[in-house]
Amino acid sequence: MKTAREADQEEEPPQENGIIQTTQDQHSSISPPSSTVSGAPDDEPFSTYFEEKVPIPEDVTQMFSLRKLWAFTGPGFLMSIAYLDPGNIESDLQSGAKAGFKLLWVLLGATIIGLLLQRLAARLGVVTGMHLAEVCNRQYPTVPRIILWLMVELAIIGSDMQEVIGCAIAFNLLSVGRIPLWGGVLITIIDTFVFLFLDKYGLRKLEAFFGFLITIMAVFVSAYVYLTGELLKGMFLPHCEGCGPAQMEQAVGIVGAVIMPHNIYLHSALVKSRSIDRGNKKEVKEANKYYFIESTIALFISFLINVFVVAVFAEAFYEKTNIEVNAMCNASDSPHTDLFPLDNSRLQVDIYKGGVVLGCFFGPVALYIWAIGILAAGQSSTMTGTYSGQFVMEGFLNLRWSRFARVLLTRSIAIFPTLLVAVFQDVQHLTGMNDFLNVLQSMQLPFALIPILTFTSLTSIMNDFANGLVWKIGGGVVILVVCAINMHFVVVYVTSLSSVALYVLAGFLCIAYLCFVALGVSCLDVSCLASRVSNNRPSVFIEEQPEYDT
Repeated sequence: MKTAREADQEEEPPQENGIIQTTQDQHSSISPPSSTVSGAPDDEPFSTYFEEKVPIPEDVTQMFSLRKLWAFTGPGFLMSIAYLDPGNIESDLQSGAKAGFKLLWVLLGATIIGLLLQRLAARLGVVTGMHLAEVCNRQYPTVPRIILWLMVELAIIGSDMQEVIGCAIAFNLLSVGRIPLWGGVLITIIDTFVFLFLDKYGLRKLEAFFGFLITIMAVFVSAYVYLTGELLKGMFLPHCEGCGPAQMEQAVGIVGAVIMPHNIYLHSALVKSRSIDRGNKKEVKEANKYYFIESTIALFISFLINVFVVAVFAEAFYEKTNIEVNAMCNASDSPHTDLFPLDNSRLQVDIYKGGVVLGCFFGPVALYIWAIGILAAGQSSTMTGTYSGQFVMEGFLNLRWSRFARVLLTRSIAIFPTLLVAVFQDVQHLTGMNDFLNVLQSMQLPFALIPILTFTSLTSIMNDFANGLVWKIGGGVVILVVCAINMHFVVVYVTSLSSVALYVLAGFLCIAYLCFVALGVSCLDVSCLASRVSNNRPSVFIEEQPEYDT
């Protein structure tokens, strides 16, 4: 016998201006877990940022429809912003300054791997009607589930700090140093709150706003780029002649900067914003197809922007020395000449110094162009990072708080450490912090990659859309390679600190880390699930799956 509330939830959702308004996924055969943390009455409808469902036009006569592609366009571009955050931009400019065009093929390979992982995330959201955090909440026992949530939150905090600091640096450059780092952080926090509520005006308008920010990045960053034979060679010919430890470390850093764990969680949630009948196999298959096409286009654009940044610094600043840059800054009357000592050591740049160097070589206009591009990158990635935090927290903890309370909590988690960094760190010496944050995020990768590959490979969850043998083997190899590369990055970083105590601590954490990852994978097998079903823990596996229409 169904309760009155369950009957109400099965009614057709109302429509307004062609957008279906809904408070939860109408097509989900896997009902969301009951709330364990209550901040609202039981009869209050649960809502997320993406309360709307964008309708998909009917077009049965064509195998490919531009109208349908346009309807599905949005989630992939929001996801792609994580590939353009200030951490990625800094990795790009350091790659160009240290290795020229030689590591572009690494950037291309990392982007392709990222696309394949984002495909898995989108498929999970489309087929199950739940995002990755919700599925993890159903499948993992209590203790590993809480640890998993904390690890993902750490990754989000690290990414968010890079993004907010990137915006603060942009404000500092645009104001010629008048706005201090902490002031830029406060401005970013405030305007992020304002921009986050743009979705009140409609989901499509919000997606258009993000598209506008991506366009700003593309236009401003590409202003000084032209195609060369060296660029094409670096992109399509895997090589690194004359590369040393610095270039190899940079190659590892590119992979760590491009593939970000929280972005897997984000994309699996964003795809739920389209109205798809998950009981209809044809519609699910069609949604997977169009989402993959859209993600490919979005990541191709983000890849081009990253290439533009690498190309600018490779063309102008590869193998430049501090004394050469100092002379150029003196000639251009730059107030930042003291950033570059009078020695013949190689030029070391970060986001802040990168803008200064562009201003010295190409004039003040170049500096402002750079700052505007960084501001767009930081602002957009800060907003999507907040969305990631909201989805992760709601998925793991089943929060039923008001919209404002959720935004305030997810922003506050990253605000305080970022403000501390801004107050006690000088804007000119942030490279060390950026390296540490990249290491922090690298350590969190298995906590997203292993679950997404495992869940999308299980027919109990994915039905006919489970990964085939090629995807299982290929995905496993890719994840092992990515995790190994990032673990190497961590080892190199810890070794550079030259501290025995840190060696011991890092070794202990690595052992615990690997044990937890192994435990998480082992708890996804049938026997573990069977024991949990007997203990009455909700599980995706015991839910009745929809009967597909033929």
